[in-house]
Amino acid sequence: MKVRIPNSGGPGNMNQMLKQAQKMQEDMATLQEDLENREYSATSGGGLIEVTVDGKHNIKKLTIKPDAVDPDDVEMLEDLITVAVNEAIGNAAKTAEEEMGAITGGLNMPGLF
Repeated sequence: MKVRIPNSGGPGNMNQMLKQAQKMQEDMATLQEDLENREYSATSGGGLIEVTVDGKHNIKKLTIKPDAVDPDDVEMLEDLITVAVNEAIGNAAKTAEEEMGAITGGLNMPGLF
C-alpha cells in the first residue's frame, strides 16, 4: 500500500509555517512575561480580607481589617484568608489561560504554562 503525501505547497509554505510558529513563540514569551508581572486581587468576608498575588502566584500583599480578627474564632480568619488567596490565584490562572488561548488559537500545548 502506498501512502500519498498531500502537496503542501513546497518549501515556501514550510518556511511560512516556521515563521508563523516562531512569531507565535515570541508572542507567547512576551505575554508570559507580562502576565507574570501583573497583579491580581481578590477579597473575602465582604472585604475584610484582601489578597494581591502576582502572575507567578506569589502573595504580594495581604490586608486584614481589624473586624476580621476574633481571638475566639481564628478558624474563620484562616478560612477567609484561604478563600481570598485561592480566588486571587484563580484570577491569575484564568487570565493567563484566556490570553494565551488568544495567541495559540486554542491549541492544546501541554506543559506550556
